[in-house]
Amino acid sequence: MNICPYLELSFQILGKKWNGLIIHYLSLCKDSTAHFTEMKRDLPDITPRALSLKLSELIEHGLIEKNVTGGSPVIISYELTEKGRSLSIALQPIQKWAQEHMDLEAKKQRKRGDLYEE
Repeated sequence: MNICPYLELSFQILGKKWNGLIIHYLSLCKDSTAHFTEMKRDLPDITPRALSLKLSELIEHGLIEKNVTGGSPVIISYELTEKGRSLSIALQPIQKWAQEHMDLEAKKQRKRGDLYEE
C-alpha cells in the first residue's frame, strides 16, 4: 500500500505548530489580510520570533504573501493566496469534526496538569 505523497506533504505543512492556526486566522480576517501586530495580539501564545518564522515558512509554501506598501511609514501585511484560501476551506470540515468530537475542557485540564495522559 502506498501513502499519497500529496497528503503526506500537506500534513508536513499543517502538522507544524501554528501553521494551521495562522491560515485559519487569516481566513477570518477581512480580505484574508492582517498585520503582524494584529496576529501577535490575537494569537498571544506565539512569540514574535516564532510568528515571523512561521510567516516566512508559509510564504515559501505559497500559502500566504507579504505585501509591502511604500510610504512613510512602510506598511506590511500578510494575505492568504488563492492556494491558502483553498486550504482554509479544506480545513473547515476538520474544524466541524473537532467541534463535535473534541472535549476542550479535558484538553485545558491536561494542559494545566490536572489530568495525566495515559
